[in-house]
Amino acid sequence: MHPMLNVAVRAAREAGKIINRASLDIDLLRVAQKAANDFVTEVDRAAEQAIIDVLLKAYPQHGVLGEETGSAFGDASSEYQWIIDPLDGTTNFIHGMPVYAVSIALAHRGVVQQAVVYDPTRDELFTATRGAGAFLNSRRIRVSNRVRLEDSLIGTGFPFRKNDDIDTYLEMFKLVAQRCVGLRRPGAAAIDLAYVAAGRYDGFFETGLKPWDIAAGSLLITEAGGLVGNFAGNGDFLFTGEVLAATPRVYGQIVSLLQRFSKVSPAESGRRAEPDASTTAAQVELMTAVTDKKSGTLAAPESKRVKAAPRRIKASDVAQPRQTGKSLPPSVYKPKRPKE
Repeated sequence: MHPMLNVAVRAAREAGKIINRASLDIDLLRVAQKAANDFVTEVDRAAEQAIIDVLLKAYPQHGVLGEETGSAFGDASSEYQWIIDPLDGTTNFIHGMPVYAVSIALAHRGVVQQAVVYDPTRDELFTATRGAGAFLNSRRIRVSNRVRLEDSLIGTGFPFRKNDDIDTYLEMFKLVAQRCVGLRRPGAAAIDLAYVAAGRYDGFFETGLKPWDIAAGSLLITEAGGLVGNFAGNGDFLFTGEVLAATPRVYGQIVSLLQRFSKVSPAESGRRAEPDASTTAAQVELMTAVTDKKSGTLAAPESKRVKAAPRRIKASDVAQPRQTGKSLPPSVYKPKRPKE
């Protein structure tokens, strides 16, 4: 296992312990409301702080983008940035519905390199390293082999914020629902994306998402042989707020249905999502700082940005299944030693 991924796994498990302990006494939780239908608990904050402590103890020079703390910790000018959602599915957690996860990703110069999605209720650990495949509890996973949307099970997320365009979403929902086997909405995008990578879903689409919702899951999918992008079918999705992921053949069929709903035209490809009522002051500052898609880091000040452009995710990167041969899971990987 890559050293940075190993640290992320340790951080995710520490957060999972906090979440599991708190789930035994949900009635005692202190819950605050960031915006209409958008909640934060003391567990979110405690889990995020535990993750940050583990990450920055190992890599104090790295930057951090957290859902609850923004970029308050770490070095915002670093080429490395950890993108954290300590409890994706907070509303589920508050109601005792066991569908939530810890999501941790590491981006280098704006490109996600390491990913962890941890489901503490089922003890399912999804991990990925760019170029090394995706794994579930150290077993290799791949997207499903379905090629027709009519045979596919699709995940989605419903609009829940006050200013969300629910009428447009219902149009999209109807188009997809009439073509696929079924639609599911568990309420945690990180788990939805992990399930696409594991072949449990054949596709997923949602709008109004933030980078911490999708960063880790997007790498899981590409390393599992799937495609991920926005509704227009291109690879700019991290800051656009809309994401579409699926098996290679199903992906194009969903794009044909949803591309007219995309808010990202080819000319606007790479633009960031606009802050909304649920975005904290720290997050607004961070999101407005990212104005150049060629910046070397997701949160670096203009004067300190690395000039090299990040590598784009292309369909050709993942459309063809990788020949894995006798690849070993990261936990038993042994580097070759030079002969003396």
